[in-house]
Parts: sequence; structure tokens; C-alpha cells
Amino acid sequence: MTDAQETAEDRPLRTTGGAPPDEGVAAPEGEPIPLLEPREGIPEVIADENSLAEVVAAFAAGRGPVAVDAERASGYRYGQRAYLVQLRREGAGSALIDPIACPDLSGLGAAIADAEWVLHAATQDLPCLREIGMIPTRIFDTELAGRLAGFPRVGLGAMVESVLGYVLEKGHSAVDWSTRPLPDPWLRYAALDVELLVDLRDSLEKELDRQGKLEWAHQEFDAIASAPPPPPRKDPWRRTSGMHKVRRRRQMAVVRELWTARDKVAQRRDVSPGKVLGDAAIVEAALALPPNVHALRQLPGFGHRMGQRQLEQWQAGVDRAKALPESELPQPGQQLTGPPPPRSWADRDPAAAARLSAARAAVTALAEELNMPQENLITPDTVRRVCWEPPATLDADSVAAALVGYGARPWQVEQVAPVLVTALAARAG
Repeated sequence: MTDAQETAEDRPLRTTGGAPPDEGVAAPEGEPIPLLEPREGIPEVIADENSLAEVVAAFAAGRGPVAVDAERASGYRYGQRAYLVQLRREGAGSALIDPIACPDLSGLGAAIADAEWVLHAATQDLPCLREIGMIPTRIFDTELAGRLAGFPRVGLGAMVESVLGYVLEKGHSAVDWSTRPLPDPWLRYAALDVELLVDLRDSLEKELDRQGKLEWAHQEFDAIASAPPPPPRKDPWRRTSGMHKVRRRRQMAVVRELWTARDKVAQRRDVSPGKVLGDAAIVEAALALPPNVHALRQLPGFGHRMGQRQLEQWQAGVDRAKALPESELPQPGQQLTGPPPPRSWADRDPAAAARLSAARAAVTALAEELNMPQENLITPDTVRRVCWEPPATLDADSVAAALVGYGARPWQVEQVAPVLVTALAARAG
């Protein structure tokens, strides 16, 4: 048993930042302890195949769950690739791996494939881990576990402090992890991120079991681990910040042209698109439809720091959009695959609006009763879809079938279907 586990065993578990969510859960006593150094010191960064082979052998021979984390360079580099991978397992210690120097970690992934992987906010790290060959079959997500257990703050630092009584230094979370060599303070931070992850997992498992939610958590973890990669987003340019200001189709075409041109430049230079041209500048150009480079230079985001060649590149994008025939201009909105926005329901279908209001109130009350966020009990999109097109027969079986059809897990169906039946039946007709 580690020191952290012994500390956790000696004190009751708390799930809030002061007051427990229900009886029987008390806050740890005493001040939290700063965690300043990894148990075995900062590991050497693995950056060659021979060293990687040693790590693979050590982790294959280790015991129990494997703590896994990854650091990206969001805001600095193009895409969401991993620039550092951290692992810890009993019997193997901690490892820091450079996935740029060792881009194929499928051997490591295979070596620990049968183990449970412990991650914090798994959906953030799994895509970049998948790219380098690390694909788990079983996971335990400590952030999601915290949500289900009723923690108001589910960041890793907050969870470690409230559950285990240790303080993690979190000052390097937003640094440029593509930097080489990585400074020691960053590596210390990265190693500490997996230092107590398994200890946290063990305590959360006990708390979920105490609340009768452990099976619910397992269903959620299985759903994450088995989910296929999401399909590419259609028309990603529509997510440009400030897009709500752009109303005319010609202006939308400018956004599309500039966004696409920026993306190509960012990908070629391997930098964050925002470092090439800001969203605000794209929107300004779309609204102004500048006739030439001189007019473009006057707009916010295209000032004196931008060279003539760059200005000409962006003006060419504006000109291409202005020259498009009407038939090639983008349509005002994305094609909806589900119900319309709820704000329009009262006018379009007052009965559906009434159903949605009743269903939301019922789901909110149940989430409060179960002490978890409403969106973890059932997704708002699922509630909207059921309310917009409810089953012809409003009974438990039909509503349950509808929920399953929208991807709800068995535990969610069991909890939510009865309250939805009641809410929908009360507004029927």
C-alpha cells in the first residue's frame, strides 16, 4: 500500500469542498499536503527504441491498473497530437515517453491492453493516444467518476486534494509541450499527474460503491472505451468564434474561404490556426467585404504587423468569395439532424414545448436527488429528441426503447424512463 493509500484509508472520504453531499461522508481533517516530488524522482524521458523496449517490459510485468496521461500543445501546434505520455503502474514505477521521438507506441499499448487504464477526463486524451497506437479495452475515468459521485469540482487537482488530501502543482497545464528539451519543472508536473491517479481511482471506486453507483460508472467507462472515433465535423468553418454576427450568404462565403486558407497554412507550418489569423479578424473581413488590400489593412487583426504578402493572401480569399456565383454560396444554417432549437418550439409546436418544460423539470429534480450533474444523468439532446417526437404509446417500455435508440446506457434508462413517462403523460394531448 502506498503512502497516499494509507492516508486515504485513515480519513473519511469527502466529495464536496466543505459540506458533504449526504450523510456518512465527512471531509478529511487537517491541511492538505503539498506533493512536490514524484516518489522515485523525475523519470528520464524515453526517446529511443531501446529505452522504450525496457519500459514496455517493465509495464507488462507490472501489477494492477495503469495510470495514463498525455500532454498536448493546444493553442501552439496544429491538431491535438500527444507530445508527452505519462504512465505509472505498481511494480513498474513511472515513465515519461516522448511520442515525437517514439511515434509508434502500439507495442506498449499491447503490453498493457489487458489492464485497466486509469485516466482523468478520458475523452480528451484517448484520441491522441489512439493516434500513437495506445488503445485501451477497459478504463476508469476519475473525472467522470467524480461527476457521478457528486463532486462539485472535478479537476484533477481538486479531486486529489479533496479525496486524498494532497495538493498538486498545476502551473504548467497550458504550456507548449512541443518544446524540446522539456524543462525539469514541466517534467515534474507531468510525473505528478500520474503519481496518485490509481490511489484516486481506488478511493472513488469505494465511494461509488457506497452510493450504489459503481455499476453505473462501469457502464459509462465501457461506453467511452468502446466508442468509435467521431466522424469529421461537417463545415467546421461554421464554428468560427463570432459567426453569429455573419448573416449574409456572401459574408459566410468569406468566412469559409479565409477559414480554409488559414487551416492549410496552419497545417503546413504546424501551428495553431489562431496564431495564423484570429477568428475575430476573419469575421471582420466577412462583415466588411474589403475591396482591396489597403481596405483590408484597416480592419482589426490585419494591422501593421502583417506583411504585404500575407495581406494579399487573405485578400485573395475575400476576392474568391466575392466572385462565387449565388449557387455556390453556403446556406444560412447547418442541416439539422434532430429537433429545431428549443427557443423556436413555442411557436412551432406549443405541445412539444410544454413536454420539454415538464421533462426538463423532472430530469433536473432526479439529478438533484441522485447528486450528479443533469448532463451525466441523461444528455439534454436525448431529452429534446424524445420530447419533440415522443413514442406513440407513452409507457415505460416505449420510452425506454426510445432512450436506448438515442444511445442511453441501461442505468440511465432505468432511472430516467419512469420520470419521463410521467412528465410526457401529464402533457399528452
